[in-house]
Amino acid sequence: MSHAIQDQRPTRARKSAAPAGLTRGGLPRWAPAAIAALSIALGCGIGLVFGLDSKIQWGLLAALLFIAITYTASAVIENRRQAKDRVATSLVWVCFVLAVIPLLSLMWTTISRGLKLLSGTFLSHSMNGVTSFDEGGGVYHALLGTIEQVALATLIAAPIGLLTAVYLVEYGKGRLAKSVTFFVDVMTGIPSIVAGLFILTTWNLMLGFGPSGFAGAMALSILMMPVVVRSTEEMLKLVPNELREAALALGVPKWRVILKVVLPTAIGGISTGVMLAVARIAGETAPIMLLVFGSQLINGNPFEGAQSSLPLYIWEQYKVGSEASYDRAWAGALVLIAFVMILNLLARGIARWKAPKTGR
Repeated sequence: MSHAIQDQRPTRARKSAAPAGLTRGGLPRWAPAAIAALSIALGCGIGLVFGLDSKIQWGLLAALLFIAITYTASAVIENRRQAKDRVATSLVWVCFVLAVIPLLSLMWTTISRGLKLLSGTFLSHSMNGVTSFDEGGGVYHALLGTIEQVALATLIAAPIGLLTAVYLVEYGKGRLAKSVTFFVDVMTGIPSIVAGLFILTTWNLMLGFGPSGFAGAMALSILMMPVVVRSTEEMLKLVPNELREAALALGVPKWRVILKVVLPTAIGGISTGVMLAVARIAGETAPIMLLVFGSQLINGNPFEGAQSSLPLYIWEQYKVGSEASYDRAWAGALVLIAFVMILNLLARGIARWKAPKTGR
C-alpha cells in the first residue's frame, strides 16, 4: 500500500509541473501581440479592398477586429469569463492608443515643421521692420510678453487660490464655504472671452487705462484661480489628519500646523496644480487680443503700451497665409510647447526639493 502511494506522488508532481499554456486552456503570452498584428493587417487589407482612403478608418477597423478576435480566441481556448476580462483589458489598450496617437501626431507635426525656422536668430529678434509676407523676423517680443503676462497672472492667482483652498479645507464651514465652492465651480467654466470683457469693462473703460500686458495678466489670473483652488484643495485633503492631530497635540497653533506640516506635505501636488493652471492660460488668445492688442515691437514694460504673446503671434502669422508666415507660426507653436514643458520640469524639481524627507 505504501509503495502505491509512493508511485502516485511522482505522477501528481509531474501533472502539476506541466507547462502552463494551451494544454491548460490559457492563451500564451505572445497572443495579444500576435492578435494585434493580425488585426492591423486585416484592417489595412479591408481598407484597401473597399477603397477606404482615410487611415483613421483603417485604424478603427483594426481596433474592432482586435477586440473581436481577442474575445473569440479567449472564449474558445479559455472560457467566457476570461474572455470578458480580456475584452475589458483590450478596450483599455485601444482607448490608450486612440488617445496617444493624436498627441504623438501633433507633437511630430509641430516639431518637424517648427524646427525648420527655429534658431537663435528667431528667438532673439522681433518682427520690427519685417512684413508678414517677407522671410526673417523672430518671436522675441512675443516670448517676452508671454513670460511677463504669465508671471504676473501667477503672482496674482497663485496666492489667492492657495489661501482660498486653505480656507475651504481647514476652516470652511457653513454657507460661506458652500458659496465659495459654488462660485469656484462656476468660474472653472467661464470662457476666456468673458474674463477679457470683464477686465476691458472695468480696467480699460471705467478706470480709463490703456492696453497693457498687466491688463491681460488680470484676465488670465481670473482663468487661473479656479484651477489653482481646485487642485490645491484636493491635495490638501490628501494630507492625513493624523499629522494635523499630532502637531496640534503638541500645542502648535493651527496656522503654524498649516504652514509647517500641511503645506510642505502637499507641496508636490500644489506646484503641479499651479503648473497645470499656467499651462491653461499660456495658450489663451482672446483676452490678449482684447486687452494687450499685440505689437510687432519689443515692449519690456507690461504696465504700459501694447504687447504681444506667443498665442497671439501664432494666430497673426497663420492668418497671413504666406509660406514664410506659416513657418513662423509653427516655430512659435514649438516655442510655446517648449515653454510649457520647461515650466512643468521646474515644477517637478521644486516639488522634489520641497517634499518632506522620509527615512527608514
